[in-house]
Amino acid sequence: MKRITVLLAEDHVVVRQGFRKLLEMEDDLEVIAEAEDGRQAVALVKKLRPTVVVMDVTMPLLNGLEAARQILQAVPSTRIIILSAHTDDAYVKDATESGAVGFLLKQASAHDLSEGIREVNKGNIFFGPFIKQHLMEGTRRSLARSRRPRPRNARLTSREVEVLQLVAEGKVNKETAAELRIGLKTVEKHREHLMVKLNIHETAGLTRYAIKAGIIESSVQVTII
Repeated sequence: MKRITVLLAEDHVVVRQGFRKLLEMEDDLEVIAEAEDGRQAVALVKKLRPTVVVMDVTMPLLNGLEAARQILQAVPSTRIIILSAHTDDAYVKDATESGAVGFLLKQASAHDLSEGIREVNKGNIFFGPFIKQHLMEGTRRSLARSRRPRPRNARLTSREVEVLQLVAEGKVNKETAAELRIGLKTVEKHREHLMVKLNIHETAGLTRYAIKAGIIESSVQVTII
């Protein structure tokens, strides 16, 4: 029996190891690698070409949704399941627009996770039970009451989203250039373009935008420069 190869991308070690232990109990599933940030996930997928990637939404250096886009550009056959602590429509919509074919809550059961991996491996779309219920109930009214819609970042290029995340995480231009392996002047240009496109002209404003857009979590420790 050919096993389904899986890459786990989750920045919390305890959560990642917990998922690994659950999946290793299944005879038809094999965890071949783990990634602790989105950039590492992209590199590992290019190298190892797992069948399925189980990806957390919010990770350092490169968030899960942008990582998903880059993975599918490099290895289109990869099937991606997004993990999130959030259930609102905006998160589900963003996940599907990134190319993900599965969406599960982070507290999903071992059965749901294993079933999801098997289903997307068959070419199907998979939503966890709670997500299905949520979508069927049409909870947009609750969404409107509970929070403002997050701003769309569709106008931004993939590189601009990368720069925005690193800026929001408190990286200075030199650190961003080193992380992305591009020139300092190129980073400065991307940063200028971000500010013009978003009509935001200070780092604090870019950080607030990144939080509202779901690119980083509000709990992420950032340094405003």
